Amino acid sequence: MTIVWIKNPLAVFTANDQDARGGVLISQGKIIELVGLNALPRQDYDEIFDAKDLVMLPGLINSHHHFYQTLTRAWAPVVNAPLFPWLKTLYPIWAKLNPEQLHLATQVALAELLLSGCTFAADHHYLFPNQLNRAIDVQVNAAQDLGIRVMLTRGSMSLGEDAGGLPPQHTVQNMDIILKDSERLVSKYHQRQEDAMVNIALAPCSPFSVTQDIMRESAKLAVALDVRLHSHLAETIDEENFCLQNFGMRTVDYLESVGCLNERTWLAHGIHFNADEIRRLGQAKVGICHCPHSNMRLASGICPTLDLTQAGSKIGLGVDGSASGDASNLLLEARQAMYLQRLKYGAEKITPELALSWATHGSAQLLGREQHLGQIAEGFQADFAFYRLDDIRFSGSHDPIAALLLCGADRAEHVMVKGDWVVKNQSLVNVDIDELQAKHRVAAKALLAA
Repeated sequence: MTIVWIKNPLAVFTANDQDARGGVLISQGKIIELVGLNALPRQDYDEIFDAKDLVMLPGLINSHHHFYQTLTRAWAPVVNAPLFPWLKTLYPIWAKLNPEQLHLATQVALAELLLSGCTFAADHHYLFPNQLNRAIDVQVNAAQDLGIRVMLTRGSMSLGEDAGGLPPQHTVQNMDIILKDSERLVSKYHQRQEDAMVNIALAPCSPFSVTQDIMRESAKLAVALDVRLHSHLAETIDEENFCLQNFGMRTVDYLESVGCLNERTWLAHGIHFNADEIRRLGQAKVGICHCPHSNMRLASGICPTLDLTQAGSKIGLGVDGSASGDASNLLLEARQAMYLQRLKYGAEKITPELALSWATHGSAQLLGREQHLGQIAEGFQADFAFYRLDDIRFSGSHDPIAALLLCGADRAEHVMVKGDWVVKNQSLVNVDIDELQAKHRVAAKALLAA
């Protein structure tokens, strides 16, 4: 039982007002003691990691992504498209995805997240063409190689063009296949212990790509299996109009009608809500993942974060898919969230600390892991991101925590997951990034050429 003292960080973000300015003691992958300013640990330790030049954060947590989309970043035909035309153009490309390409896409997304300081990432994978019917299994293996925690959601699309949906017919599955595979994946991979590295959730994609039946049955199955439930909702006005035209109701009414308006659910985007809908979402404790880069790229709108929080909802952050957010950098996402939300609520209310809390404890709450992840506190998992402030962009800065976002930090110096180093000196420990990038570039070209 080796005990390591991570000693005297330049600054430490606890988000709970606990004093850890002297660092933390960790053992067996957990935080066992917080050390106050100018204090010594209360217990003996075996090793010291000197953090005096490093800003220390809880590992960042990404609560919404589409890993496979790293293969179609900045693709010219959709660079200037809003959501619906963007999807309609990309669906046929994505439908050609094979297991090897998905493995590489997943690893690139996770590698980029790790290098930004992310230690736990949720993915929403909803594409299961015939050649990719074991997509989540592929992702589990890809994540294990890197040593990052993942929440892999078994997404689904069951409403094709022939029935009035948005996806091409050959990209949808029937309900029995979706539900059986969901049960299989939860049984095989979902871990329930406090140090879990893999979680599984259920994630019918969106109102315009799944039937009401699969929404209802997924909600029931999530309760039966005791797992989280995820979906896109209220991302664009087009989606709202789709719900009105096809179901005769607005998005939150739709969510309630299919049994998903509850605290098990977290939603991606959550932009176009009226005051009563915000009240109902908060009352039901539905979580919302804010995705600022994607929302700006697709001109979707601005998530009403503080209104939702005041009503009772929890807010987390997600980089969204790498063909709309285009980058998988969660620290930059926190910076963008801070600036975008200041346009809506003002500078005084949207602080760097608030944005960082969305990227840590907030996302942990959305993913049901708030008891063990997202904070630097005794008993929590030893997941940390460390940043240096010696680059010229930080010269003259005075508040180290604020400087991370205000001065544009974008890469962690070191990252630890469950007490193990997964990034050291800005380099991945477990994967050769040059080899990965080379293979990924070939795969991206092949996908578009297929």
